Amino acid sequence: MSDGTMHDLFVIGGGINGCGIARDAAGRGYSVALAEMNDFASGTSSASTKLIHGGLRYLEHYEFRLVREALMEREILWTMAPHIIWPMRFVLPFQKGGVRPAWLVRLGLFLYDHLGGRKLLPATRTLDLKRDPAGRPLKPIFRKAFEYSDGWVDDARLVVLNARDAAERGAFILNRAQVLSARREGKGWRIETRDAQGRVSTHQARMLVNAAGPWVDQVLAGVLARNDVRNVRLVQGSHIVVRRKFADPRAYFFQNPDGRIMFAIPYEDDFTLIGTTDRDFTGDPRKIAITGEEVDYLCRAASEYFADPVRPEDIVWSYSGVRPLFDDGASKAQEATRDYVLKLDGSEGEPPLLNVFGGKLTTYRRLAEHALEKIGEAIGAKGPAWTAGARLPGGDFPVEGAGGEVKALRGRFPFLSQRHAERLVRCYGSDAAKMLHAARDASDLGRHFGGTLYEAEVLWLVEREWAVTAQDILWRRTKQGLFLSQDEVAALESYLEGVVGRLQAV
Repeated sequence: MSDGTMHDLFVIGGGINGCGIARDAAGRGYSVALAEMNDFASGTSSASTKLIHGGLRYLEHYEFRLVREALMEREILWTMAPHIIWPMRFVLPFQKGGVRPAWLVRLGLFLYDHLGGRKLLPATRTLDLKRDPAGRPLKPIFRKAFEYSDGWVDDARLVVLNARDAAERGAFILNRAQVLSARREGKGWRIETRDAQGRVSTHQARMLVNAAGPWVDQVLAGVLARNDVRNVRLVQGSHIVVRRKFADPRAYFFQNPDGRIMFAIPYEDDFTLIGTTDRDFTGDPRKIAITGEEVDYLCRAASEYFADPVRPEDIVWSYSGVRPLFDDGASKAQEATRDYVLKLDGSEGEPPLLNVFGGKLTTYRRLAEHALEKIGEAIGAKGPAWTAGARLPGGDFPVEGAGGEVKALRGRFPFLSQRHAERLVRCYGSDAAKMLHAARDASDLGRHFGGTLYEAEVLWLVEREWAVTAQDILWRRTKQGLFLSQDEVAALESYLEGVVGRLQAV
């Protein structure tokens, strides 16, 4: 079966880079197709520390270009998606004789404040932890701290909203479609995919983009039949989620004795997110899981700071991902560059291939712009850069207007609790009202699955955001998995089998 179209671009990979490139290209007028073998953001892009940040620690490795670009992107992305991205203050405790002297940290934060054209985010300040509430959860040995600005993001929603926007701009989006082969034929590429039902389809494109993340080298070696491929260094990063360790809305930046850093971040109201680790990974990225050694490391490192220790039995959820860093030969995983590298492949007259190596959430939009520059060189430029001023779906309200959106949503749907309305706005922004439609009371939202998850939301996610399984809904489209019991999860899975089955039969 063929989709019958000669696309300008065919993108392999439905993580943040693939979806970002597809969105940018579709908005410029290119004909775009994208294939993701699993669910959007099911790999690296949903396993991050959930930060939109400049990367303070990257200054130690002299990655000034990357840090400056990331710092500039923070406020651009916040403006694009004020429902899923918002500013957060970070508290960096320090003590005499610590890992880094205070003067060095102060210098780094001075650069951090001035390198990226900060306009909306507040500047760094010094805290007296004996007086400031940020000192209460910490051991008394920590008396001083710096407080600086960065941002928080719902990483998996950032991916799916880019995919949605790409589709709304004309991109042909294939979720759960594995690329079986891609080969050059004449002036284009011939690509074969297989969907979840086992159906094989053929697609044609003038150019191929390999944005497969941890699988980028596997695509080159397997799908494209290349030999001796080694462009990325796989680094495992794991996180734990525990019951809330502190009530303060600020996050913590901890410096560990081994030179690594770690964050403790307020998460989903009732929890604290702690991570990440950095260790080389050589296995199958699909089987990635946190190790006992990493659990011990995160608990021990956090307990060096918190007065109330973090214990393995406190963990309510954990997740682990593989970061596909460009292999620059660094001796330690934490020293490997977080910058991205774009490489065009193809001799004169051959259909071009663009390989995407590395990258991070914060710089995905700029990576996409740079990719479109190379795409323009290879097959001809179309429209100008446009994404900096364009909102993602649901983000069409003032950058600091989330509170007003919550108030307006409760005004229109007064049966919503404050917590439920806040979650819906943080997930869907202005689309929350469209999802609830004409509901007059909670019964109009349909079946209640647990937490604040109702049938109306589940159907929205299935019909508009490619959700198929309970995992898609509970851990990527929402984080309601933290609040549902095993029986409630099973009931949702059973419900989805019927709903998705009916839709696939149409």
